[in-house]
Amino acid sequence: MDAEIARSWPELPYAAWKDTCATLQLWTQIVGKVRLALTPWLNHSWHVTLRVTARGLATPPTSANGLYFQVEFDFIDHVLWLRTSGGEQRQLMLRPMPVAEFYTDLLHLLSGLGITVAINKTPNEIMEAIPFDQDTTHAAYDADYANRFWRILLVSHDAFAYFRSAFLGKASPVHFFWGSFDLAVTRFSGRRAPKHPGGVPHLPDAVAQEAYSHEVSSAGFWPGGGPIDYAAYYSYAYPAPAGFASAAVRPDQAFFNPDLGEFILPYDAVRAAADPKAALMRFLESTYVAAAELGKWERAELECPLGIAGRPRSI
Repeated sequence: MDAEIARSWPELPYAAWKDTCATLQLWTQIVGKVRLALTPWLNHSWHVTLRVTARGLATPPTSANGLYFQVEFDFIDHVLWLRTSGGEQRQLMLRPMPVAEFYTDLLHLLSGLGITVAINKTPNEIMEAIPFDQDTTHAAYDADYANRFWRILLVSHDAFAYFRSAFLGKASPVHFFWGSFDLAVTRFSGRRAPKHPGGVPHLPDAVAQEAYSHEVSSAGFWPGGGPIDYAAYYSYAYPAPAGFASAAVRPDQAFFNPDLGEFILPYDAVRAAADPKAALMRFLESTYVAAAELGKWERAELECPLGIAGRPRSI
């Protein structure tokens, strides 16, 4: 394997870091819920997502008591940074520690900056949800694997953002959902969707129903767990049109998982490709085309050529 590909697309065996992955998901939920408690609702929960940065994952700027602040996971120096518009900053070192300690320390640091916030202590989208302030079970942090995970988010973000440039219709940012712990990008047909049935563990049905109020084709990266014990890219349609599960998609290693109702492309298949970004783009494009064609989207009105740096789209 080319050395640059190996560095940019590192190995991420789920079994080797699953404890760190579980702990990190809960830490990101605590940070995300701080923003949730302080920010007006935006369609499809886009207001609460984290964004990939040059060093990790961060909240957008958030206001509290006339002060703006931002929280960032730095996976290079392994620090959680709290920075304010007043020039103050606090840090929490990322190291093996229980979720309960992370929760207490973060709220204490926020309070020291004049930011008082109460969050729902129950994790979302997790079957066995332990309240944050009682969770001494999840306490792992492997700095190397946390860094690998972030580097995969970086290259995935690059491909997702490029893919997004070919769509004129409503599309989400490329953003990180801390509930499901995945990086995602979503395209919308513009039409209303059937009411979502809900039933997501520890997530109000109203949240899922609002998130899926309109037809979507959504794709993302997930580090693994539960039904698949390996890192993978996914793509699904809601509602899934007739014939979607049997649609021909690329590359050859992609397949439809009936339990998830999604197309899956193992991360290792992308990493092993001669051009990983091109392989990922084939997956994103072919699964979207399957959703749009079978769902009878108005493709001519919604699509455009992929963007070119510095060149306005031709009209």
